Amino acid sequence: MSLIPAFALIGSIGPWQIVLVVVVLLLLFGGKKIPELMRGLGQGMKEFKNAKDGVDDKKDDAK
Repeated sequence: MSLIPAFALIGSIGPWQIVLVVVVLLLLFGGKKIPELMRGLGQGMKEFKNAKDGVDDKKDDAK
């Protein structure tokens, strides 16, 4: 499976598709779970960035 069509699909997402996704998330998880989900997503992104920076630091140390 090629990743190029998946990236092309992401670029074609419009505002109505985003609204639809938000409505579906609200229906599935309710209003109280959304902040918890977003907090977990934020922590995951922060850990990913820290891990990425750690890898970059190791590359700089190797030089």
